[in-house]
Amino acid sequence: MMCRNMRYPIVTLLLILLGATSAPFGQPSQKEAREIIDKVDRLLRGDSSLGWVEMTVATRQWKRTTELRIWSEGTEKVLVRVEAPKKDQGTATLRVGDNIWNYLPKIDRVIRIPTSMMMASWMGSHFTNDDLVKDSRLIRDYDIKIDFEGTRDRVEVYEFFLTPRPEAPVVWGRIIYQIRKSDLMPISGKFYGEDGQLKRVANFSEYETMDGRLVPTRMRMSPEDKPGEYTEMKYKELDFDVKIPEKVFSLNSLRGS
Repeated sequence: MMCRNMRYPIVTLLLILLGATSAPFGQPSQKEAREIIDKVDRLLRGDSSLGWVEMTVATRQWKRTTELRIWSEGTEKVLVRVEAPKKDQGTATLRVGDNIWNYLPKIDRVIRIPTSMMMASWMGSHFTNDDLVKDSRLIRDYDIKIDFEGTRDRVEVYEFFLTPRPEAPVVWGRIIYQIRKSDLMPISGKFYGEDGQLKRVANFSEYETMDGRLVPTRMRMSPEDKPGEYTEMKYKELDFDVKIPEKVFSLNSLRGS
């Protein structure tokens, strides 16, 4: 059943398969560390999902909130449609594999995003078109170790240090994940470029049980080079592992037809 009283953030660009969510006794082994990170990596993944998302984008010049309907299947298929505000209603994005199309209802036109536009902003947010395509798995693409175990801001945490494997097609030089020891919920993620400079920070909050799984219900992504700016995702409704017709991920569906 759709959880209508939930407020759920995205990122995205992440379904949690927690099973038992109790923290391991003592410091996790390397194998356990990889299992924990894999659970975090799957936070918003699943065989499929259907959600109603509220996305707020704040820049130096303006702040706006958009309501989105999102269908996803695995890591290869996503359809996002704007439901509000009315002036943007029907605007949509379809991703199938490495291909992305946008639909602009005001001119009734489908536009395939070329390679040259992959680093452009997606729907005016701090995410890019490339973020929708470059879907890596952390345990596959990164070496993982525990860098810190102790108290941060009066919370017992693990901090995981992730460095990319030589052959991994990723953009981050390293990632630092902070995770609560009590229930293995993510607190934050810091993303560094290959030059060693901090580029983005993701903060997770408002932990709730959804569909029998404990998840953070808010995520805010902040670019380090634009102080005060952010993109925040909240799920107002979310259903995991739903059956979605194949035709949903088509250009006809992108147009809303």
